[in-house]
Amino acid sequence: MTDSSKPEPSKLRRTLGPLMLWGLGVGYVISGEYFGWNLGLPLGGTWGMLVATLIITVMYVAFTLSYAELACAMPQAGGVFVYAQRALGPFWGFQAGLVQVVEFVFAPPAIAMAIGAYVGMRLEVDPRMVGIAAFLIFTGLNIWGVRQAAMFELVVTVLAVAELLIFIGVTAPKFELANFNQNPLPNGWGGVFACLPFAIWFYLAIEGVANAAEEARDPQKTVARGFGSAILTLVVLALAVFFTSTGVAGWEAIVYETPGSEPSDAPLPLALAKVVGKEHFLYTLLLGVGLLGLIASFHGIILAAGRATMELGRSGFLPRKLGQVNASTQTPIVALMANMFIGMGAILSGRTAEIITLAAFGAVSLYVISMWSLFVLRKKEPQLERPFRAVCYPVFPALAMLIAAVSFVAMAWHNADIARIFTGIMVLGSAYFMAFYRDD
Repeated sequence: MTDSSKPEPSKLRRTLGPLMLWGLGVGYVISGEYFGWNLGLPLGGTWGMLVATLIITVMYVAFTLSYAELACAMPQAGGVFVYAQRALGPFWGFQAGLVQVVEFVFAPPAIAMAIGAYVGMRLEVDPRMVGIAAFLIFTGLNIWGVRQAAMFELVVTVLAVAELLIFIGVTAPKFELANFNQNPLPNGWGGVFACLPFAIWFYLAIEGVANAAEEARDPQKTVARGFGSAILTLVVLALAVFFTSTGVAGWEAIVYETPGSEPSDAPLPLALAKVVGKEHFLYTLLLGVGLLGLIASFHGIILAAGRATMELGRSGFLPRKLGQVNASTQTPIVALMANMFIGMGAILSGRTAEIITLAAFGAVSLYVISMWSLFVLRKKEPQLERPFRAVCYPVFPALAMLIAAVSFVAMAWHNADIARIFTGIMVLGSAYFMAFYRDD
């Protein structure tokens, strides 16, 4: 007899239940409620950012309720890479895997910079050094083991959600429509399109639940539950945080700590300070527990990124060394370390908004390719076992695909330099694929 608790080499251990998958799904994203989205306000104001957020919310609800079909039918750590390869062939599988890596590898350094900003509001430290230290600590935790990592993720996610509810409860009574309507469209309605990458930040990386499917118990059932409960939680929190924080003293108060200063990576403390002051225990609580919210996403996306990079190596699309799973810890140590060094380099650039936008380019590309794969597989493999079927098919998958494609074009128009960097990554990746990939 074989011991099922000891997986084969290169296999991951199945230890995650629906509650932990909810914790991962919300945890991957929850930092987006704490920071990053406010950087869209100077571009679109409250009205422009609100419209962008509503559009992106529709996209994510439609996407999540469609993507769960793929995740439940093919519960593997590679996520969209696996689905696209099966539906569209090796080249598009590689492209899907590469855009997923861009999203998951560049989101953590943006979060790490916000962690440094939160710590810097109480201590005189270099935020970049704090971010690098965070990378070392939480990559180490992910190397230790997936169950330990997921349990930590669940605990900090619950605390981060609780803190957001406290923040909403304290600031909601101070909401004033006049504050919300201050300078609501600084760049006209065209600012809506410029806001899109920052609205995406409210939900970016929820698809990482699929990358943990290979480590889920009974993934055909638990993954769909994890996706559904996570997106419901996040929609409620995103909209509530948006209205309560901008309605306290206007959007400029949560973007600029002082007039003329650099945009802040800590908008919620700025809003709460307008209500209770910086010496109140609730302000200190927000800094402490809010830091846990950032850590939840930072740590969770590191976990998902490791699996995404590992799957590309395991399948021979990147150096096979990246696909190795450590025999002792059953974690992809080499992939985690490679992602960490790339993230540290991004931190040293000090450009939070640009890193967020680059991650968003990867995200919307992933959504287009994954919905394309869903349509192809419905025709190509109608007999494929689908424990969960996309809701409102084909309307929801088509809606998610359309909004993601329009978002990509709008983001490229408003962020030409970042679009060129993203295109350069894809061109270099394609050249690598053509030169080295061999279909064994």
